[in-house]
This record gives sequence, structure tokens and C-alpha cells, in this order.
Amino acid sequence: MSPSEIDRDHAQKVVLTGLRRRFASMAYECLLLLGVLSITFLVPHLLLGITTSMVLPGWALLLHVFVVLGAYFIGYWHFGGQTLAMQTWQLQIVTEDYTRPSPERLVLRYLLAWPSIIYFCAGLLWALLDRDRQFLHDRLAKTRIIFRPKQ
Repeated sequence: MSPSEIDRDHAQKVVLTGLRRRFASMAYECLLLLGVLSITFLVPHLLLGITTSMVLPGWALLLHVFVVLGAYFIGYWHFGGQTLAMQTWQLQIVTEDYTRPSPERLVLRYLLAWPSIIYFCAGLLWALLDRDRQFLHDRLAKTRIIFRPKQ
């Protein structure tokens, strides 16, 4: 079993992560994303503008951000269940039965997170009403965020 998976016997001892820890992780993630987007978005478009005096249309810029962030999140979630901020805050994404999510489920979670955040953070505020304090996109994608202390 890989270190990113949790055995079923251990699942009863798993602690679901509190909202403060998840929101703190999200705030830290925003800071990290500034660096990610600076390198993968800002630099290429600055070079394109400087060398060719061309600016891509707005939809192409949004698509670029969507793809870059998707590669970042889905890649990290797939290869370890944690982004850099989640590693710092000791959080991990698992399925409802505490196994490693499939790539398809991670893509679904990423796609569902966009409207969850864009529409006035309604999907995040959903956690205040949810019985397990899960975000709406986690509930719909059948994933959850757990506390994963360092070994």
C-alpha cells in the first residue's frame, strides 16, 4: 500500500479536517498560486507581447489559466493526494471510503470546484450546513479532505 492510501482499519481513526484548517490551507494555496501563475501564465504572455506585440483574446487567457490550474491541482492530487499547501497543513484528499481517488474523480472535483468558488463561494459556505462539514464540490465528487499527520 502506498503512503498516500489509507487502509480501511485505519479509516475509523481518521479525523475529518475542520473548516479553519481547510480555509487556512486555501489562503496559503492562493499565495502559492501567485508564483505558479507568474511562471506559467504571466511570463509566456509577457514574452509573447514583447516579441510580437500580440495579446491573446480574453477567452484564450481564461482557458490558459483554467488549464494551468487544472494541471497543478489534478497533478498534485493524483501523485500524493496533496498540493503544496495541503502538505503544509497536513491535509489529504481521499474518496468517501478513504481510498485514493481516481484521475476521473479528481478531474470532476476540479471542474466542480470552479462554480463552487465563482458563485459567491456558495459551495464553500455549504460546509457550514453539511453534516460532515464537506464542501459542495467534495460532496458531489464523493471525495473528502482529511487530516493526515506527518509520519
